[in-house]
Amino acid sequence: MSFSDLNLNSEILKTIEEAGYTKPTPVQEQVIPKVLEGRDLRASAPTGTGKTAAFILPALNRIMTEPKTKGRGPRILILVPTRELAMQVASQASKYSKRLPRVKTVCIYGGAPYYAQNRDLAGKYEILVATPGRLIDHIERGKINFSRLELLVLDEADRMLDMGFIEPVELIASKTPSNRQTLLFSATLKGSVLKLSERLLNNPMEITVRHSKEEYENIEQRMHYVDDIYHKQELLNHFLEDQNIEQALIFTSTKIQADQLANQLNEFDHKVAALHGDMNQRQRTRTIMRMREGKIKILVATDVAARGIDVKTISHVINFDMPMNPEDYVHRIGRTGRAGCKGLALSFVSSRDYKMIKIIEHFTGQQLDFQTVPGMEPKKKMMSSTKPMRKKRPFSKTHRNNRPSSSTHRNKKPYSSATDGNKRSYSSEQGTKKPFASRTDGNKRPYSSEQGTKKPFASRTDGNKRPYSPSQGTKKPFSSRKSNNSSFSETDGNKKSFSSKGGNKRPFASTQRKKKPAFSATQNKKGGFRHKAGSASKSF
Repeated sequence: MSFSDLNLNSEILKTIEEAGYTKPTPVQEQVIPKVLEGRDLRASAPTGTGKTAAFILPALNRIMTEPKTKGRGPRILILVPTRELAMQVASQASKYSKRLPRVKTVCIYGGAPYYAQNRDLAGKYEILVATPGRLIDHIERGKINFSRLELLVLDEADRMLDMGFIEPVELIASKTPSNRQTLLFSATLKGSVLKLSERLLNNPMEITVRHSKEEYENIEQRMHYVDDIYHKQELLNHFLEDQNIEQALIFTSTKIQADQLANQLNEFDHKVAALHGDMNQRQRTRTIMRMREGKIKILVATDVAARGIDVKTISHVINFDMPMNPEDYVHRIGRTGRAGCKGLALSFVSSRDYKMIKIIEHFTGQQLDFQTVPGMEPKKKMMSSTKPMRKKRPFSKTHRNNRPSSSTHRNKKPYSSATDGNKRSYSSEQGTKKPFASRTDGNKRPYSSEQGTKKPFASRTDGNKRPYSPSQGTKKPFSSRKSNNSSFSETDGNKKSFSSKGGNKRPFASTQRKKKPAFSATQNKKGGFRHKAGSASKSF
């Protein structure tokens, strides 16, 4: 199939031919005809498969074939997660529409001055490419009118949701006409992405484009096992000494690490720069332009900041830290081997990254190759990614590896079995030793004070009378006193009386302790104030 078979406008076909494209990619073959039919669509397509042209070309065709509507505002709205991707998509839209009369593209994103964006939004334009955060700001300021919007495109929807843009995206969609056509592109169609598509799309058609080995024919992938961070730095210095490197893109997991690694490489006289989200838009744009001009040889970046970087001279991609998901891995290595050039993707893998290696192999359908550098071999034993995983033991309630699951089916004697029924028989008549706390005759205890000389602790044999009282023995209980002035006495039964009368000695923990008197302030003769004890009121 060729582009001429897709029923596109003749001017658009000429632009495609001038760009050097003759055959559409698989995602373009499936998406473009359905978009031209006006269907809502959700598509799973990896980065680097031509999905940007898959929605821009039919969008431009709609502008040229359908009649113009009166008013201002965009006819096509494209939402993207990052500034770099917004600039890349806007550049592609301007590239394919250069032969089309009066088709203007406006790009707005965070970090850029408002006055320039307000000027662009006040004019006439057909296509608007924006990031959700800055677009919400302009909507709240009343700078955008969506009354004539016809097509809404959500590019890399999974990345937008990962960055927390789910509520802004839904708010923006609620401001657009309900009869619009909606396209959603994502690396995967599951979880929150699938739920979002169900809320925003009307009876959508689903298209899934799988990864093929042809996509990575120009990219050589190597895995290097590392022991620790020092081993990583040693390998990195070794690879950067290669004279075949035109430009290298190094990925780290954090912004701080990107700055630290860039500073370390700068000490070795490398032309290096960092790129991450903490940089303002002017700094980021200037860094990418210097990369394209060849003034920077090594760029250390994070995943979000490198989204949308398109530099054809990048010959090496180095994963200093492995990504958190396979989609990011595909995007990283896709920054090299562009426009038919050869590329090399190196990944430093630690012991905690083996699970991710398996996921990447399953996602890409390729087996990754581990290699070592002579003299820099890892000290720890390297695991092979080709080693088959251990087969899990099948679970069954009745059988597990042909073994009986119940203990009664085994030769082992049952635990705690009884000889004659389930009742145990322990009688005092069968032995001299009686069981603990057993009662042979009703409620009578087997060890009572009547059977022995020693009385049980704190037992009462005759009503409420204590067995150890001052009248029955020479030893008196705790806290008793000999004198009549005792504050602790037993007058009637178990009732205790505490009295402070009858002696000079104060009772233990007496409640008759004197309280601290209250104070009040009264004025003295000199005009000052003094405190007077025994008064509950204050006089001033």
